Amino acid sequence: MDLSSLLPSFQSGALTIVAFIVALSVIVAIHEYGHCIVGRWSGIHAEVFSLGFGPVLYSRYDKRGTKWQIAAIPMGGYVRFKGDANAASGKDGETMSTLSEKELRSTMHGAPLWARSATVAAGPLFNFALSILIFTAVILSQGVVGDKLIVGELRNLPNQNYTLQEGDVVLEIHGAAFPIDADSATSDAFVDGLPTQPVLDYLVVRDGDEQLVTGPHLYPPYVTHVAPQSAAYATGLKEGDVITGVDGTPIHVFRELKTAVESSDGATLALDVWRDGVVDQFDLTPKRVDEPLPEGGFHTQWRIGIGGGLAFQPATEPAGLGTALSVAVSRTGDIIQGSLSGLYHMVTGAISSCNLSGPIGIAQVSGAMASQGSGDFIRFIAVLSTAIGLLNLFPIPVLDGGHLVFYAYEAVTRRKPNDNVVRVMMTFGLMIIIALMVFGVSNDLFCP
Repeated sequence: MDLSSLLPSFQSGALTIVAFIVALSVIVAIHEYGHCIVGRWSGIHAEVFSLGFGPVLYSRYDKRGTKWQIAAIPMGGYVRFKGDANAASGKDGETMSTLSEKELRSTMHGAPLWARSATVAAGPLFNFALSILIFTAVILSQGVVGDKLIVGELRNLPNQNYTLQEGDVVLEIHGAAFPIDADSATSDAFVDGLPTQPVLDYLVVRDGDEQLVTGPHLYPPYVTHVAPQSAAYATGLKEGDVITGVDGTPIHVFRELKTAVESSDGATLALDVWRDGVVDQFDLTPKRVDEPLPEGGFHTQWRIGIGGGLAFQPATEPAGLGTALSVAVSRTGDIIQGSLSGLYHMVTGAISSCNLSGPIGIAQVSGAMASQGSGDFIRFIAVLSTAIGLLNLFPIPVLDGGHLVFYAYEAVTRRKPNDNVVRVMMTFGLMIIIALMVFGVSNDLFCP
């Protein structure tokens, strides 16, 4: 066997592992730091802050006596507060019984209810804050599209016989006024009304004068994004590819490709793909995908896992901090809403349970995003951070949400739950988490 043939797959596997560890470590570090710092502000002493589990590779003590450590198994982390018996914040009754009243105040189990609640809730909230921070930074760095459609960098397309230039302000395309600030339905109707041909007439403003120029179709079959774990990704399609034909039929517009895939009923399609001046053929078998609807719910479609976009990058203008922050909060909220909706529809059987990925699937997506560039990988960390923050708020003992349920019980009844009952419920919660992980891994291995 030629060992050199194994190098690409080895590199891909190594990238997947490294990307997964990096993404998980960043998210876990932020989550646990939220617990640690808010606990400190609330008067609760953290004895150990650990990134990872198992044998300790590196550790140091800060001036407050907290041990900060990196452990050998990078699959999570924990903060152990004073009075905790374990990483899940179980109560160490023997140690607690030897502490003075003043010392009890600095433990998780002896602190006031507000301090414990704030400390526990801080982990997921810090995850949401990380997502918002990343999205805000991305928007500030990229800018936003202004009130006018201004041509930015042109895509690399097979047909370059047009006179549209960077900096042109688009007024009309094929005699129809471009709908600025229109809703999605109006914009879709405008695009659908354009003829399916590779070159169209554009009325633009250039150097202060209106000019009629030629340009590519507004939405050519240009690949702007390849989804991880999709048919396109598995087959080797890349950002920048142009689909020029489907099963021998030439296409010039992205919607022609979309129609062909959706009507395939899962049959394998032969795609002619233009890449850097050379046309190759790729055989792709569409997958059934459950997609959210704008009005709520899901519908099932055939997809190959690519996204399209304009024939050029729209020019952007700097975004204000308020605008960027508002959009970032909205995106984070959309992720939360979409995750809850997807979970609900999986439980009710409306969509396939294969939509739930386990650690293997998440690792594969991590590697795929890292391979597409640092920008995609950072945005993936933002999405995953929100998902992990939301998961930790589920009312399952062992998770943060389970602890908050115990605190809610205490607030209502004015007494703490029985320690023995809490231990039993924590064990039950751990079994639920293990079962979910096994279910997720089985999806990773056996779902199409």
